[in-house]
Amino acid sequence: MTPAPRDGLPPLVDHHCHGVLRHQPTAAEFAGLLTESDRPAAPGTSYLDSQLGFALRRWCPPVLGLPPHCPPADYLARRAELGPDETRRLLLTAAGIGTYLVDTGLPGPLTGPAGTAESGGGTGHEIVRLETLAEHTARQTADAEEFLDALARAVRDAAAHAVAFKTVAAYRHGLALAAHPPGRDVVHAAARGWLAAGEDRLADPVLLRHLVELAVATGLPLQIHTGFGDPDLRLHHADPALLTDFVRATADTGTPLVLLHCYPYHRQAAYLAAVYPHVYADVGLALGHTGARAAAVLAEFLELTPFGKLLFSTDAYGLPELYTVGSAVFRTALRTVLDDWTHHGAWSYEDAARVAALIAAENARRLYGLGDGP
Repeated sequence: MTPAPRDGLPPLVDHHCHGVLRHQPTAAEFAGLLTESDRPAAPGTSYLDSQLGFALRRWCPPVLGLPPHCPPADYLARRAELGPDETRRLLLTAAGIGTYLVDTGLPGPLTGPAGTAESGGGTGHEIVRLETLAEHTARQTADAEEFLDALARAVRDAAAHAVAFKTVAAYRHGLALAAHPPGRDVVHAAARGWLAAGEDRLADPVLLRHLVELAVATGLPLQIHTGFGDPDLRLHHADPALLTDFVRATADTGTPLVLLHCYPYHRQAAYLAAVYPHVYADVGLALGHTGARAAAVLAEFLELTPFGKLLFSTDAYGLPELYTVGSAVFRTALRTVLDDWTHHGAWSYEDAARVAALIAAENARRLYGLGDGP
């Protein structure tokens, strides 16, 4: 069972995360999972020497029976002693997350929604990554006509069991999506061209926009990666403000758009959430990666984002530590911000407690139709 929270918050709903490695990572693999870079650290440096690395050393060693800020070598030795299964169980349980919405679109030996949630004593649900779904469908079909028919069916079928869709168009093309979906002939021409090229990776802007439209038509929430990520994207193409025309065009569809991560464009995301009722914002990996500065970033999110539209997530991937850190940094940052505002009389204690519960869990439960929860 998820442990009872000690800060008055309900069990968190992590509305966007990924699976955890099933095996024991090497020291190099462990450090590599603390960065969005796809390359080893520069000579003489370590990815542990970062806000995220220091946050990990603050919050995770006590969970494994070590003092905070212990040397990395001691921590990794303790981790190896416990083994991957027990390490995963201890760290996920300590995060106090009751519900995991897991993006299953990444390859590798990762736990799925059920396995991730079981380790943490919670419940798991699937988020379907659109581009992965399209690429899998393309490998099973012979021509453009068959591909497009099968793709439409695949999206409809996925909507029957998933709680949301996700797009990584920010990586593949950028967020300047066309306001309106392309016509049938244009889509068919793009499909023929992509399939003929034999490319495994879907990056055609016409097909990406068509794929997003298929998801919007289901009415499920659509999560959209925005802001920083690995070097596969161009950061200035991931500014959520670039979505403005698309956001306007989807305003009357009834489909919620959820802007993930957002940093360093979190104020742009907050603006979109403030002026468009169907747009939501997510603190995501921004808080874990900013560590000791997370309270400042969270306060900036809360400058303009409507309080009923800001969501918690860890975006944890690979390491169970990222769940523990994401949860602990969020809780600490939220308490720091709200304590300051209530202390100075800007907010009442009752309103602060209510908003904290909204961000921690209730907004996500309402948005994804998860019920009242534990």
